[in-house]
Amino acid sequence: MLAQRTSHREARAARVAGLYALTPEIDDTATLLAKVVAAIDGGAALVQYRSKTLGAAVRREQARALGSSRAVRRALFIVNDDAALAAEVDADGVHLGTDDGSIAAARARVGTERLIGVSCYDDFERARAALAAGADYVAFGSFFASQVKPAACRAGIDLLVRGRQLGVPVVAIGGITAKNATTLIDAGASAVAAISDVFAHDDLAAVTCAAGDIAGLFSRAAAKTRTR
Repeated sequence: MLAQRTSHREARAARVAGLYALTPEIDDTATLLAKVVAAIDGGAALVQYRSKTLGAAVRREQARALGSSRAVRRALFIVNDDAALAAEVDADGVHLGTDDGSIAAARARVGTERLIGVSCYDDFERARAALAAGADYVAFGSFFASQVKPAACRAGIDLLVRGRQLGVPVVAIGGITAKNATTLIDAGASAVAAISDVFAHDDLAAVTCAAGDIAGLFSRAAAKTRTR
C-alpha cells in the first residue's frame, strides 16, 4: 500500500510543469472559480489557491468550491499555507512558506499521497533542507519586481541552473509574465508561477488568452530542445 501511495505522489510531482497559476485576492467565489477555469482552459497545469486577506470561512468556501470543480481538477490543485485545509478539500497538495510550519507537521496532516511544495526564496540551502525533510518540489523567487509582493527578496537566475541538480521540479515565482518567462524556462524552471499577468483581466477570454501565452512558452521551449 505504501508503494502505491508513493507512486501516486510521484505521478502528481511529475505534473509540476508548465504554468502554475496562483489565485488573486477575489472575495466573490463564483468570480474566482470562473477565472480559475478560464486559466486552465488556457493551459494552466497547476492552480494554487492563495489568499492572504480573506477570513477563514471565506477561504474554506473558496477552497471547497475549487476543489469540488471538475474543471479545476483537470489541473493539479494546491492549497497555500494550510495543510489542514488542503486535506479537508482533497487537494493534490499544500505549499508552505517560511512561517507555515514544518514539513513534518504538514506531512502528518496531508498524508503520504499529497504533494508538499516549499518556498525557498533566494536560498539554495533551504531547498536542500526542504528536500531532505520530504518536500516534493521547491520554488525560488522573486525573479522580477512583483505587484503582489513588492518587498519580496530577489533571486538570481543561477538558482534555477543549480536547481537542475536537485532531482525535483523547480518553480520560479515573482513578477513573471509572458514577456520574461522564457529566460526562466531556459535556465531550468520546471514551472513558472503567475498571478497578475494571468488574472488581471475582467474578461474571461482574456484570462484564457493570457494563460495560453505563458503555457505556450513551454511547448515552444520543448520543440526547440527536440530540434537541437
